[in-house]
Amino acid sequence: MKPCFSILTLAFFSLFYIPGIDAQQKKNLNITPAPAGYVSKVWVADQGDGTYKNPVLNADYSDPDAIRVGDDFYLIASSFDAVPGLPILHSKDLVNWKIIGHALKRQLPLDHFQKTQHGNGVWAPAIRYHKDEFYIYYPDPDFGIYLTKAKTITGPWTEPVLVAPGKGLIDPCPLWDADGRVYLAFAFAGSRAGIKSVIAVKQLNAEGNQAIDEGTIVYDGHEIDPTIEGPKFYKRNGYYYIFAPSGGVATGWQLVLRAKNIYGPYERKVVMSQGKSLVNGPHQGAWVNTQTGEDWFLHFQDKDAYGRVVHLQPMKWINDWPVIGMDADGDGNGNPVMRYKKPSVGKVYPINTPAESDEFNNVGLGLQWQWQANPLTTYAFADAAKGSLKLYTQQIPAEAKNLWDVPNVLLQKFPADEFVATTKLTFNPNPKLENEKTGLVVMGLTYANIAIRSKKDGLQLVTVICEKADKGNVEKESLVTKLKTPTVYLRLTVKNGAKCKFSYSLDGERFIDSGLSFEASPGKWIGAKMGLFATREDQINDSGYADYDWFRVEALNLTF
Repeated sequence: MKPCFSILTLAFFSLFYIPGIDAQQKKNLNITPAPAGYVSKVWVADQGDGTYKNPVLNADYSDPDAIRVGDDFYLIASSFDAVPGLPILHSKDLVNWKIIGHALKRQLPLDHFQKTQHGNGVWAPAIRYHKDEFYIYYPDPDFGIYLTKAKTITGPWTEPVLVAPGKGLIDPCPLWDADGRVYLAFAFAGSRAGIKSVIAVKQLNAEGNQAIDEGTIVYDGHEIDPTIEGPKFYKRNGYYYIFAPSGGVATGWQLVLRAKNIYGPYERKVVMSQGKSLVNGPHQGAWVNTQTGEDWFLHFQDKDAYGRVVHLQPMKWINDWPVIGMDADGDGNGNPVMRYKKPSVGKVYPINTPAESDEFNNVGLGLQWQWQANPLTTYAFADAAKGSLKLYTQQIPAEAKNLWDVPNVLLQKFPADEFVATTKLTFNPNPKLENEKTGLVVMGLTYANIAIRSKKDGLQLVTVICEKADKGNVEKESLVTKLKTPTVYLRLTVKNGAKCKFSYSLDGERFIDSGLSFEASPGKWIGAKMGLFATREDQINDSGYADYDWFRVEALNLTF
């Protein structure tokens, strides 16, 4: 379940990279200048002195792949069951990133993803720019490898086409060769294919939208590179290169394979590992270069409840092998850096970070938000005139054991190791119903929330924890207090180690401990997420609703 990109030297320029794009060419690409940047209050990688600190994205952008087109860098990541899927981020310098869109508005098949599908859906994707179009190949381990394309990075993206159907086909990465042939490197998910730890190559048709053979295994990692996957396919100086993570998500290393023939035999070399650094399992990502000729590598680190965060490493070539990170002993196997000089891109760009807070003043949701399944129109209304997000209560599916199985849960990633998230809401339950519920949730294999519940005698503030929710366990609910007002402020405080606590306020100034402390847990292949929900138990002709005035993420400067 991982991704891919391309950086090309002179021998490969004509295949992926367009050197020296001028203003008219950029206009033809429809690359829209980014609006003024958002600056996080909890994590900024750019140190303002010509250096950056890792991770450059301290959030769960798993299995990153990236490309450069002219002066612009684009990064995509796996999104699993979250909708919209395939997030697209933009940067001018590889350090300052912002979310600019998603390639998938809905996941296919539509009916299948109308229900929660934790751990399924979009695994490691790859992005390329070829013949004036953006290509994204992504795998769904239950259905096969899909392709979606766009003339403009922000879309519209084409309806995904199933390029290679089959269970367990994952982590595709294309390569357009000099002779016009198109190839796709990929791996296998053992849970579906019954085999893993091998890399294979398929040939595609000239359009790149259909496999024309079954594929050929080109490398077997069972003996020394177990769980090899996530191949990234490149060509340089007459060599075919496959960059691939091996050894497991949290414990592995970055492997590079090279061969003169696309089908091998491939030589192997470990080019980055943890060494004495604190960065466990540094691997899986994208090789990119700058306009000034520097080489860089974006990869992830698994941080358990925080998910897979993205690091940026310097890279250089020695004897036609890449060396990633700092190679103090000169053995060709680099180790991750935690602070380094920023890439040279010709100018200095302002600080920019992915959005976290949301005042709900716009039509449509902020790009940081994703649903837990394909959403219905009736889940929410972004009321820009009122400056609020209205969540309508939805009936809990009959088969749902707990909130894990409820599609209308609106979530975003944990944005840092420590932070405070606060939201203001006013609850308007349907007076004909009882047990409508809305609130602030931390989702994972174990989840917890603080919420308002409607009862016949008024509103209650409650906390919930559900241990091993994925196993179908029931929630444990505790009454915090009865409410005399429908307006309340809910707060989540997160400290190092994903230690969490909920609190509430009636005036927005004095916050009261809810009595629930817990440690966030990862989800299925993802980190913990935080967000909002609105549910009901019964179905009648109308729903209650909650008006969320804002959602703000701030630095941890409060007592726990």
